[in-house]
Amino acid sequence: MTKDHTLIIPGYRGSEDTHWQTWIESQIPGSKRIHQIWERPILSNWAANISSTLTDLRSPAWLIAHSFGCLASILAAIENPEKVLGLMLVAPADPERFDSLGVKSWNAHGASESIRGAIPTQSLPIPTLLIASDNDPWMQASKARLWGECWGSKVLTLKDAGHINTASGFGPWPDGLKLLKHFQSTVNADRIKKETSIFKGDSSLIPFNDKQSTFSCFTA
Repeated sequence: MTKDHTLIIPGYRGSEDTHWQTWIESQIPGSKRIHQIWERPILSNWAANISSTLTDLRSPAWLIAHSFGCLASILAAIENPEKVLGLMLVAPADPERFDSLGVKSWNAHGASESIRGAIPTQSLPIPTLLIASDNDPWMQASKARLWGECWGSKVLTLKDAGHINTASGFGPWPDGLKLLKHFQSTVNADRIKKETSIFKGDSSLIPFNDKQSTFSCFTA
């Protein structure tokens, strides 16, 4: 049996050693980090790099993306839906903050045009789980929820989680790994259901009752 791949896709400026993505990478044998030019978040370049990695894989992959990496991952997944089992989007970046050359700039003529028009507003061809925060300084929770609804994502919102990064306390993240595994099991069950028409009903949300949990989450 061919083993599934797992790709870790950081956002603008990357994910440092203490970031939850680095921790989760250490918890998943064989996972691979996608490397970008971290200080130059150019959507087309980042998406092309992810697409190239997907194309080279012999079997489909699970994608775990953060911030700007979410936007690039979505474009790559649209180009390679057969190579993506599911996409976990954590604290997606607001496309209004970026333009075609990177971080959005302002000059005497006003602001540069954002990449918002390059981001799809329709349901994505692959399963997605979007995890947002109700106090993310870089993306309003209501806007994250709206994007998730457009993409057909399952949306969860964490309380007081900031940008869900090291600065907001997300180093080792056992609950994040639980959410990933629950997402994977749900996607796999749905796939079997479509193939066999045996499974009925929707899977319940993951219960946050373990002693390691330091926050609560609710359905957006």
